[in-house]
Amino acid sequence: MNILVLHGSSRDGGNTEQLTNLALEGIEHTSIRLREKNILPIHDQRHAEGGFTAVADDYDEVTEAVLAHDFLIFATPIYWYGMSGHMKNYVDRWSQSLRDERYAFKESLGQKQAYVIATGGDQPRLKGLPLIQQFQYVFSFVEMPYAGYIIGEGNKPGDVLADARAVAEAQQLNAWLKARL
Repeated sequence: MNILVLHGSSRDGGNTEQLTNLALEGIEHTSIRLREKNILPIHDQRHAEGGFTAVADDYDEVTEAVLAHDFLIFATPIYWYGMSGHMKNYVDRWSQSLRDERYAFKESLGQKQAYVIATGGDQPRLKGLPLIQQFQYVFSFVEMPYAGYIIGEGNKPGDVLADARAVAEAQQLNAWLKARL
């Protein structure tokens, strides 16, 4: 199994990244920081006769990496009770891939597993549940098996490391992944 992490945070070393690092400690994986990629917002051409026109950005590069991996971790801070803008721009562009003849996008995603790691303040285990549900709906739509999630609590970088429940869940995910490698 090969693992790809899509980091949606807008900052280096934030709580989501720290929690994800705990979950992947000692496990070979690939990381893509969406903030470092130029992924333009979608120009919706789903119903245009010719479909989507090519966009000169990094979306295809990221999508090819997604399609080359078996286990996908969507790591995002909970920004205003949803996924980060970097993550949302990327996921919105999946509409483009669904019509792209270069990819058997939906069929390919159906052969992978998805996992979500999210952190936030302001009662994230309760107020972050709509974010988790949104990911579940997205994964269901593309028929990608959903393996689970971790929600950690933290505001300033490093706060999540004091969240004993999130740390334990990250360690459990680590053991689960190692058993499958």
